Amino acid sequence: MMIKRIFAVLFVVLCINAVPSQANDPIVTESTSNSTVTTNGKTETTVKSPPASAISPSINSSNSDLCTVGVSGAVQTQILGISGGGTVRDLNCERLKLAKTVYDMGMKVAAVSIMCGDPRVFQAMWKAGTPCPYDGKIGAEAKALWEANPDQIPTVADQETKRNDTAKGIGYGILGSILIGIATGGIAF
Repeated sequence: MMIKRIFAVLFVVLCINAVPSQANDPIVTESTSNSTVTTNGKTETTVKSPPASAISPSINSSNSDLCTVGVSGAVQTQILGISGGGTVRDLNCERLKLAKTVYDMGMKVAAVSIMCGDPRVFQAMWKAGTPCPYDGKIGAEAKALWEANPDQIPTVADQETKRNDTAKGIGYGILGSILIGIATGGIAF
């Protein structure tokens, strides 16, 4: 029995040594691949930004010795922008400055005559019993001359016509800007 045991131990030892060791042997893998890559692409970039702005010019008439008012405006469409500005004369301011200057030079009747060009002043003087001067005449003589020549009395219509000429100019400028805006598609109603 002892021999059987020796044979069994030898058999086991031989079996253990007969199995190849994988830890020491390198693993070799061979691989071959063929690939074809085809890429088709389309790139489109859209930039959306607002158009440049038409900015109204600043009209500065801060000098207290000027009788003007600044007026400006602008219209902007998707394609075209228009801006403009200017000054408008203040006729009443001019009348006051002229009358004051003439009065300061000692010409009181002339200063009153300048002020009487305004129908409101003319009516106030008439109602006060001191009619405006007429060709250098004052008092009762001036009253008689005004009554003889009523077509020369300043009227509100005359005053408004002078103001409306300025307003028409401004109106035409605004109307032109609107029509250009409509024609270019920038203003919709």
